[in-house]
Amino acid sequence: MTGNLLRRLKTVLLGGALAVGATATSAQQQEELRIGFLAPTTGIFAQIGKDMVDGFQMYLDEVKGDFGGVKVRLIVEDEQGKPDTAVTKVRKLILQDKVHMFVGGLLASTGYALAPESTSNKTVYVVSVAAADDLTQRDLPKYPYLIRTSWTSSQPHHPFGQWACEQGYKKIVAIGADYAFGYEVVGGFQRGFEACGGQIVQKIWPPLGTKDFGPYIPTIKADADAIFSLMVGPMALQFPKQLAAAGNKKPVLGGGTSYDEFVLPAMGDEVIGHVSPLQYSAALDTPKNAAFVKAYRTKYGKVPSYYSESNYTSAQMIHEVMKANKGKFPGPEAFVKQLNALKVDTIRGPVVIDEMRNPVQNIYIKKVEKKKMFGYEKDELWNTVIKTYPNVNQFGQFKKDEFLATPVYDRNYPPCKHC
Repeated sequence: MTGNLLRRLKTVLLGGALAVGATATSAQQQEELRIGFLAPTTGIFAQIGKDMVDGFQMYLDEVKGDFGGVKVRLIVEDEQGKPDTAVTKVRKLILQDKVHMFVGGLLASTGYALAPESTSNKTVYVVSVAAADDLTQRDLPKYPYLIRTSWTSSQPHHPFGQWACEQGYKKIVAIGADYAFGYEVVGGFQRGFEACGGQIVQKIWPPLGTKDFGPYIPTIKADADAIFSLMVGPMALQFPKQLAAAGNKKPVLGGGTSYDEFVLPAMGDEVIGHVSPLQYSAALDTPKNAAFVKAYRTKYGKVPSYYSESNYTSAQMIHEVMKANKGKFPGPEAFVKQLNALKVDTIRGPVVIDEMRNPVQNIYIKKVEKKKMFGYEKDELWNTVIKTYPNVNQFGQFKKDEFLATPVYDRNYPPCKHC
């Protein structure tokens, strides 16, 4: 064999080995779907963060970590309930861990901070909790890789404002946490309530994380028919206790997170009769939800909250897309398009996603009652569903074009014309 022939043979063999190596590397990459998960696992929102992670992990465990033939690697990062920390952590997930997508983020303000990272890094952002309205409204064109599986802050509160009006309430005082989510929840309720003739006669904004409501409760106007509150985290536990201790006799309504099952088991009889809306209630009396509540409670020792269900359902929806692609990640654009086209029967009920990448779903009006449910032996506080608004989109009873022509809800919009 001549030297030239030997060299050519070595070149061919080496090229073949490199091709085989490249194929093996590609196959290895397809064997794993890397999902970054952002939740506060330390700080004042740590228990909410645990509910978020537990919900997603429960679904993963049920399918043995396999999404359509690909193994899922869930990488959890502690965003501490701080938008700037969330941005630092998501950059690590994208640049170092090479995730195919990231999920989560708790606060509305965190969602607003994370969305630009999705765009600049061309990485899918599945918004499983952060309810910031404008992510799927006026700002949507800026975020082509973002899709929501949960809700917008104002979505449940548009029909709830109408419901409150139909109960005969004429004048309501609103008191809400002083940040984006609070503004959007109160704004949605105010718009719905005032559209059918009611009046918001006062707005009170305690800072996020407030523990002592002593300076605020005495200022509530005496001529109001009812109080609407929006509290999150530990605030939700403290406000109704202090309100009852102050001798309040007015009916109390709340935003969805004010009485969610994250905080409800720690509340007392002072919240019996309080009413709130949300797209999920652990007391939803369906076979699918009963099985979910029992399984979750057995696994984690508590009733699932909306944070649990939302992330469980998000995992389910991601799984559906991966099954359709036989376990191969189709790329960020195709993934978002396919997730957007899903129609899913979830724990919370039927869910489709609108053309602005936000769920259309049932909204449940829930009343806190003390009773037995699902075969459990003792009386407990449950969010009993008293009315269902089916197929509610993020604009509620309002026309999309007219809605988008107005500003995003903030501290001063809608204006408090009757204050």
